[in-house]
Amino acid sequence: MKVLYFDCFSGISGDMTLGALLDLGIDVEVFKRELSKLNLKGYDIAVEKKASGGITGTDVQVVINEEYERIQQKLKQHEHEHEHEHEHGHEHEHEHEHVHDHGGDAHGHSHPHPHSHTHSMRNLKSIEMIIDWSDLNDNVKVLSKKVFREIGRAEAKVHGKPVEEIEFHEVGAIDSIVDIVGTAICLDLLGIKKVFSSPLHDGKGFIECNHGLLPVPVPAVMEMLSGSNIPFITEDVDTELVTPTGMGLIKCLASDFGNMPAMLVDRIGYGLGKREIGRTNALRVVMGTLLGEDDIKKEEIAVLETNIDDMSPEMLSFAMDSLFEGGALDVFYTPVYMKKNRPAVKLTVLVDKDAEKEAVDIILKQTTTLGVRRTYVQRYCMDREIHSVDTELGEIRVKVATCGDFKKLSPEYEDCKTIAAKWGMPLDRIYDLARRNAQHLL
Repeated sequence: MKVLYFDCFSGISGDMTLGALLDLGIDVEVFKRELSKLNLKGYDIAVEKKASGGITGTDVQVVINEEYERIQQKLKQHEHEHEHEHEHGHEHEHEHEHVHDHGGDAHGHSHPHPHSHTHSMRNLKSIEMIIDWSDLNDNVKVLSKKVFREIGRAEAKVHGKPVEEIEFHEVGAIDSIVDIVGTAICLDLLGIKKVFSSPLHDGKGFIECNHGLLPVPVPAVMEMLSGSNIPFITEDVDTELVTPTGMGLIKCLASDFGNMPAMLVDRIGYGLGKREIGRTNALRVVMGTLLGEDDIKKEEIAVLETNIDDMSPEMLSFAMDSLFEGGALDVFYTPVYMKKNRPAVKLTVLVDKDAEKEAVDIILKQTTTLGVRRTYVQRYCMDREIHSVDTELGEIRVKVATCGDFKKLSPEYEDCKTIAAKWGMPLDRIYDLARRNAQHLL
């Protein structure tokens, strides 16, 4: 099994992660071609070999195009003049989250004008739309949105706002999109099946951003640490080493934290930070093959259960749909009999531990229950990837599951249903068509 080990001896940020993965030997032009599938304009990406503390690594920087900046300045000037015409004496502020990387790069820029959010801000929904409407493959899309949701959830908690109201400064948003989506692209290109990480090392003191001075570790990072069981070490360095983008990435990627597992080392990559911290400022990534590891993957998930005897089938269906939209792995109802032989259903939800709180909130909000039971269980599961196959009737997504040398595939129901309805054909024939066209994936 091909794996990565993140050695975060000097923290982690979005640009350091991207640099370290590219340093493993990914062709930069191939990477840029994949990144262009985002269909996002207004930036370029500079990839250079540099040195930090005598170690050579890869430095990545997102460069905002001059023409893009000029357009943004004109829009801001127009809005500024419009505000003065219509809002004499009226004043309020639109805050946005702290999202930046080492060196105070684009993630930490201050808001240029309190009313310029229309063109200089992006909320989580708009970023997800960019990802959904892109030509990236489904694995890249899923991971990218997972990381953005984790960062958005933390920022919402810190600022006491709904996650829908959390906004990313336009320049910072482009940086974050490139770092996060770029990381997902690199993992896909490398064929990585599992990620491990060392404990995270951060600095101390304070760091300046648009909100003023924030304590290190910064609040969003601390929120993502809460309840995560991620080991965290404070170093005697008077600055930030772990950024919200870096924290969101490693929390969503790593399945375990600690010493490097027994593995055959293939390649080493270094991603360089941009601050002078008095020592090597880099993230080291080790790629290799695990030794003595079962082919069948094990993972721990949360099982949520509650009994319900006073809801209509329509309401139960809506609750199920809401749970799936909230990230549940599986949702099902089991007929049961409660006291006095009242017929009821037992709702069971399988969910990743990092999405457990959101699932509980949905259950309490969308059902009549007053409480939810929780247990943690381990499950064996095959590695899964989503591929798109072309057929004479249209494109169909196929899920490919792998266990050692054994593979099996399953066409996506929604795609098959859509094509069956469009062409007026039996659903089982569409499934057979998808399987025939996907045999090369086995």
